[in-house]
Amino acid sequence: MTNPWTLSFERRPDAELRLYCFPHAGVGGSAYRSWSDRLPEWIELNAVQLPGRENRFRERPIRDMEALAESVTEGLTPSLDRPFAFFGHSMGALVAYEVARILEGRKGPRPRHLFVSGRRAPQLPRREPLMSHLPDESFVAEIGRRYGGIPHTLLAQPDLLALFLPSLRADMEALEAHTHRHGSLLSCPVRAYGGRADALARAAELEAWAESTTDRFGMRLFDGGHFYLQAALPALLGDLIAEMASHRFEPVSDRTAT
Repeated sequence: MTNPWTLSFERRPDAELRLYCFPHAGVGGSAYRSWSDRLPEWIELNAVQLPGRENRFRERPIRDMEALAESVTEGLTPSLDRPFAFFGHSMGALVAYEVARILEGRKGPRPRHLFVSGRRAPQLPRREPLMSHLPDESFVAEIGRRYGGIPHTLLAQPDLLALFLPSLRADMEALEAHTHRHGSLLSCPVRAYGGRADALARAAELEAWAESTTDRFGMRLFDGGHFYLQAALPALLGDLIAEMASHRFEPVSDRTAT
């Protein structure tokens, strides 16, 4: 049975580990389509698909981070039957973290790794003014100022833009309303990535992710801004693969309850 919460571009039934990738605000799981062919056979990529985008565009997007994380957790749980890891970029990093926290609290399957990218640590205060309430024209302009803009193909087609904006606005609303709840720490390694020129996630703000786990923490920066990973993808994937390989033969019971 197809799981609406994930996109799998290449089924690998013999894979030892599943890598769940959480997309940034407004977009769907197909943002990770190009990753699958670049991963070794022992890793199966599953992109997380949220309501309101791509094949789920008829569904209403979720505007509350806590509700979103709970829904994603319920959607992923049936497939957490083998070792797995989470990667999330920007908003996706926060969703991945909140899902990992829920799983940690349930004492069930937990990720072997949490990889966060382009997102400052969740306990840090917000620096940017609120924007989810802005009218469309101002909202689009602010997205451009902060993140580098919406693709020209969308801006040139008002009908497509009208389909895209509700999910993007809902995601921004969820981010803005999110309040970090202090509590139990993760028990898996956390590794943070970012662009050296990214003003939204500075090096010190990425390093603060170390406070989210009792396990080891690491960080790596690449040239570029918020979407550094577009140009740095080979190096980023190489680092991810090396990190996942470091626990490749670790007993399942050490990281993942079944």
